[in-house]
Amino acid sequence: MTTPAEFYETHRELLDKAIEAAGVRDYWSAYPESPSKSIYGETAAADGEQAFQALLGKDFPIEVPGATSHVATERSPYGIDLGIRYPKGDPGDLIAAARAALPGWRAVGPQGRAGIAAEILRRINARIFEMAHAVQHTSGQAFVMAFQAGGAHAQDRALEAIAVALAESTRIPAVTTWSKPQRGGDPLRMEKTSTVVGRGVALMIGCNTFPTWNGYPGLFASLVTGNPVIVKPHPGAVLPLAITVQIAREVLAEAGQDPNVVTLAVEERGDGIAATLATHPDVRIVDFTGSSEFGNWLEANARQAAVYTEKAGLNTVIIDSTDDYKAMLRNLAFSLSLYSGQMCTTPQNLLVPAAGIETDAGHRSADEFAADLGAAVGKLLGDPKRAAGTLGAIVNEGVLARLAEAGSLPSVVHPSTEVADEQFPGATLRTPLIARLDAAADDKAYTREWFGPISFVITTESTEHSLRLFTETVRHHGALTAAVYSTSAGVLAAAREAALDAGVHLSQNLLGGVFVNQTAAFSDLHGTAANPAATASLSDPAFVTGRFFTVQSRHHISEETHA
Repeated sequence: MTTPAEFYETHRELLDKAIEAAGVRDYWSAYPESPSKSIYGETAAADGEQAFQALLGKDFPIEVPGATSHVATERSPYGIDLGIRYPKGDPGDLIAAARAALPGWRAVGPQGRAGIAAEILRRINARIFEMAHAVQHTSGQAFVMAFQAGGAHAQDRALEAIAVALAESTRIPAVTTWSKPQRGGDPLRMEKTSTVVGRGVALMIGCNTFPTWNGYPGLFASLVTGNPVIVKPHPGAVLPLAITVQIAREVLAEAGQDPNVVTLAVEERGDGIAATLATHPDVRIVDFTGSSEFGNWLEANARQAAVYTEKAGLNTVIIDSTDDYKAMLRNLAFSLSLYSGQMCTTPQNLLVPAAGIETDAGHRSADEFAADLGAAVGKLLGDPKRAAGTLGAIVNEGVLARLAEAGSLPSVVHPSTEVADEQFPGATLRTPLIARLDAAADDKAYTREWFGPISFVITTESTEHSLRLFTETVRHHGALTAAVYSTSAGVLAAAREAALDAGVHLSQNLLGGVFVNQTAAFSDLHGTAANPAATASLSDPAFVTGRFFTVQSRHHISEETHA
């Protein structure tokens, strides 16, 4: 057995570096994002794929409290048969098991919990190729993206949450000596202890598109702050989180802890156990990534819990002018195409003055800009192999339904087309759809979320009107990202003020290898909690401090004891 304290000492240097990085906010990464043999070993890729293949068509090896049956709900967007069966536990049994594990987990203390969490991450990283295949064939991400976003970057986001949780939960000393001078007598002396007490049972509700990247911050923040966690994956993306829970339970057992500190809750599609668990009086923390509809329902109905949601919104780009038109188009084309727009950060509304924009290539009308953007997307995705690696696969039927609906709009300037994947003939790939809309006439269309490869070039009266429309729509509907392109210092300043008013992170004049829909752990915050798209920011102190209380005890001590 390895004690929690020993795990902490093993990973102490890593945790200290992570805490420092979260404070400095410069580039830092603990987990290499390149699937290189020189980094992960000569056989790592083949071993990971073999481990993934070995799981297909079988019962997944994991214990679940109260399980009496198995369910298989996943289908690969790439057309291969998964057929993995997971044990299904009763919600009441899961909650009871988590409650029973709570006192022992509280007694471990923040450092011990952080050490165990860091060891869980080490073992997840050791299975990163297996995890990448699991993410690819449940979310539809292309393999390299699944390795990076679903693997290394998700692990960085987890470590960031661990670091912030550890720093915040150890801010108050565990033991202090208090001495108050008294006139004409000995001072009053007391010893005071401060214990971090978790809020209670936590529920992490996973999403279909980014099960690890979006799921890990809440999972690990809850663990480090003393809360047992029930992990409830999306029915379409169970495997990545099942592997995570399997590893977590293994480490917990080795540390002498109740493995039910982390449990897996699966369901048949339509069972609705997320709502059942989220509103149970013993569930005190809920983390959710997914649709605005269910996120809003959780915020309204899980009143007994601290609810952290990340939904979607009207991610907006304000286009005023540019001194590098080709680079701007390339950057926007990639942002619209990456993972077929199935990111909560993908731009939807591109606001362009009706009079057009000034560029280094001359004046471009709104129609010309829309056509040029469509051409840039076409050029980016012209090679089928590169297109497959950029687009990934369509994750579910809902995205296809929205694409079909958007295709019926009267002003489509770049229709969505099918793309073949040589490696996976059964994959469903689609290029982005771009439509032209008018700010005054088409507000019912662009004020609705169209999750997927669907974006709108919207003509406004002027850049000033674009800024007002941006602020109003984001305040009302929310957004996770925003961008502005302008050569005017005044416009950039106005855009920054508008973003502050709207409560959304802003990117300015992105032309190179950084894109609006990408964020870096330990530097970029994800979400602000300042608009309706999210109630949390990954990962700031507010993301962790609501997960625990600090409870004190105190007693008198004598002069001799103090000495």
